[in-house]
Amino acid sequence: MSNLEIARLLRAVAAGYQIKHEKAPNSRFRIIAYQRAADAVEHLTSEAKNLWEEGNLDEVVGIGKTIADHLDELFKTGKVKHFEELLDGLPPAMFELMRVPGIGAKRAYKLSKELGITKAHGAVKKLASAAKHGKIRNLEGMGEQSELQILQTVAQVKSKSTRFLLPFAQSIADDVIAYMKRNPNVEKIDPLGSLRRQVATVGDVDISVASDHPEEVIAHFVAYPKKTKLIEAGPHSAAILVPGGLHVDLMVQPSKAYGALLQHFTGSKDHNVALRTLMLKKGLSLSEYGIQKIDKPGTELFDDEVKFYRRLGMDWIPPEIREDRGEIQAAIAHKLPHLVELSDIKGDLHLHSNFLKETSHDSGRDSMEKMVEIAETLGYEYVAFTEHNPKREESESKILDELKRKKEEVDHLNSSRESLHEKRVIKVFNSLEVDIRPSGELALPERAFETLDFAVAAVHSSFRGLRADQTKRILAAIEHPKVKILAHPTGRLLTGREGIDADWEKIFESCLKNKVILEINSWPARLDLPDQLVHDAVKAGLKLAVSTDSHATEQMELMRFGVSVARRGWAEASDIINTLGYTEVRSLLMSP
Repeated sequence: MSNLEIARLLRAVAAGYQIKHEKAPNSRFRIIAYQRAADAVEHLTSEAKNLWEEGNLDEVVGIGKTIADHLDELFKTGKVKHFEELLDGLPPAMFELMRVPGIGAKRAYKLSKELGITKAHGAVKKLASAAKHGKIRNLEGMGEQSELQILQTVAQVKSKSTRFLLPFAQSIADDVIAYMKRNPNVEKIDPLGSLRRQVATVGDVDISVASDHPEEVIAHFVAYPKKTKLIEAGPHSAAILVPGGLHVDLMVQPSKAYGALLQHFTGSKDHNVALRTLMLKKGLSLSEYGIQKIDKPGTELFDDEVKFYRRLGMDWIPPEIREDRGEIQAAIAHKLPHLVELSDIKGDLHLHSNFLKETSHDSGRDSMEKMVEIAETLGYEYVAFTEHNPKREESESKILDELKRKKEEVDHLNSSRESLHEKRVIKVFNSLEVDIRPSGELALPERAFETLDFAVAAVHSSFRGLRADQTKRILAAIEHPKVKILAHPTGRLLTGREGIDADWEKIFESCLKNKVILEINSWPARLDLPDQLVHDAVKAGLKLAVSTDSHATEQMELMRFGVSVARRGWAEASDIINTLGYTEVRSLLMSP
């Protein structure tokens, strides 16, 4: 089985637990475990079966012993008895319907049963037909709005080709590039296209190589040991398929003309069209080979992009902002922004430790101490632990006791580390990620806010409300005096759920008034605030925070992708609060 097939199987098992055993003891943790394992397998850069054969499957983060044992049975026998028993009686169509964004296990099961859609083949098409003929609106818990949303979402799914999350595509590219660099004929190597521009999702991986020996480079590329299929190979280009179903294409250009190729295939299409249109007016024709004067024969060659752009009378434009949003005019006027760098980041303000167990959403895996140790290796000055708020079923007294206990732990962590270190000491903020309920009320007793240094507010449910209602909901939350950060503001899940519809201009105005910081969430499926809204926020003068939303230590490395989103939004270091030192950040987050 391929990684994608295994991931789908694990997600089906998680859905099986939701339908059959939701109220059973520890069922919630089993569901989360299988969903995490599915994500881990789907984003592997090697085939899971190969790792199993090498005895390394248990080293994959996200796959626990129980699931590893089940996969062992799967690879040995082709089936898992426990999985078959769990999925027995569930309609195969429900698992197909779950691929439609916004349709979870329960809704998929309900639609499958009540609409009589049982077979997997053609299930999504039958769902669309049912929506067109008004057969969904009368189902319990549905309505015309739900029916319309399903119809629109199915249409969106059909119109989109397969795209991969940026971090997954980046990990593949990094591995291929590291492999290619072993060949002495590779003089320069870079990613191209949407990956180089760090777009949130990537269709395929394109890589360019500067070399005067293309045949040797191509031969080395097609021998890539992790490829699953050779698609094609020519004298100057080749394509392979890698685990996860991702295409990797390689192009080779002589070193003396490499800069033009790099510029041409980085894009975006809008940037290239605008640039070429402008240069045609100046009598210049641009191509992947170089620059040619329209009225004279011969092509000028450029071995790097800086020289290429300089020849056009402008500064080199960072790949992330090549989207025709004014960067060409800024480059000509020498007014490009000095984009924030990963090295500018001095802390992470959204981390989940394992300190609180009974939370409204996933709790963290690792201790505060362990996450602080990783933060030290990253060179941070501070971190904030923002576990999810306790479940609403808990009594107020129990919630207060838990949060007081957490505050004491943070105080102890700060004081104990000060006694251990004579020089730089990481400071720890005590925070909480609090749900914004549909009413705009925060899911935490008012007295509990007194235990926190500051609160992070976030929408985690009811994403399909009306624009006016969603706007009012968020405005109410950010007006709370303890709320200092609005986390993953749109609530989108890339390839899975559209962001909420809200009046962001009004929300931005309120954030400015109430001194609330907008988060750029680095989690692979979020990358939220989206880059276009980051661009708008920067123009509006808002402050942002780039955070990882880590639930485990290894996820703290995801900061690079949040920084990429900030860069795509034209953010400079001065726009990002966690480029500031501890004293300045503390003043921003803990001021009345």
